[in-house]
Amino acid sequence: MRKRFCSIVAALAMIAVTAPLAEAQTAPGEVKGSAWQHTPASAAEVVANADVALPATITGGAPYFGKLAQAPKTAAARVPVVVFLHGSGGLGLKAIGDWQRWLAALGYASIAPDSMVLPDRITYTSPVGKDVYEKIHALRATEIDLALSAVRKQPWADPKRLVLSGASEGGPAVARYVGGEFAGRMIFSWSCEDNYFVDAHRTFVPAQPVLNVVSSTDPFFSRTNSYLGNPDAQGHCGSALRAHKDTTIVLIPGAPHTLLNTSQARVAVAAWLQSVVGAARGD
Repeated sequence: MRKRFCSIVAALAMIAVTAPLAEAQTAPGEVKGSAWQHTPASAAEVVANADVALPATITGGAPYFGKLAQAPKTAAARVPVVVFLHGSGGLGLKAIGDWQRWLAALGYASIAPDSMVLPDRITYTSPVGKDVYEKIHALRATEIDLALSAVRKQPWADPKRLVLSGASEGGPAVARYVGGEFAGRMIFSWSCEDNYFVDAHRTFVPAQPVLNVVSSTDPFFSRTNSYLGNPDAQGHCGSALRAHKDTTIVLIPGAPHTLLNTSQARVAVAAWLQSVVGAARGD
């Protein structure tokens, strides 16, 4: 299965020539809010308000799409679960719900914690100071443990087949996570490189497989970004994970920043998930 997956990815991944770093001046961004640490109340809401998608193999009927607080308390089966950290736009991005529904159609459960439940949470329009970004990254990192604790309590979750994933703002927390509780991790729209978004990328090289899917012309993390802050950037996680032999990089030419539902990303994710956690059968 692994060889077959690699051949699929090889057909998808194309090495694209990125544009030179633009010379145009960029106006400074804006920061709103002041809270960057979860309170006990918001920590509970992070998971209670998480968007959950459960396949029919769990419910025994129609798939469930809704909040974790209202999710079924019993299950007909245990299946692999994808934990997803959303980007700076929160769960209101339609693409996230579409992606979760697609995963459910394949038989995988998913949960997307809601970082925005923290009152007066810091939000921003890039570029802002690295100290602001790092406060956000620290906040998002705490949400991994909150989600993991919640998932382990669910009757529909197979604890041996959990996958950690995140996109854009959610990417650094996933890339830096040092725990071994997940069977693999998926990093979307983040390049694992030093740039304006981090004081240092600090990517952890896990023992488990990693999938990195990013646009060759990502508006934030490729050299097309005028304020990237790294003229030698490659625009993907290949350099940070060069010592990890079970890393797969899918670079999609000309894709948008939000690329979860592009055909190339979906084919890569479906093949990678089957390779790492197996078919989403009900146990």
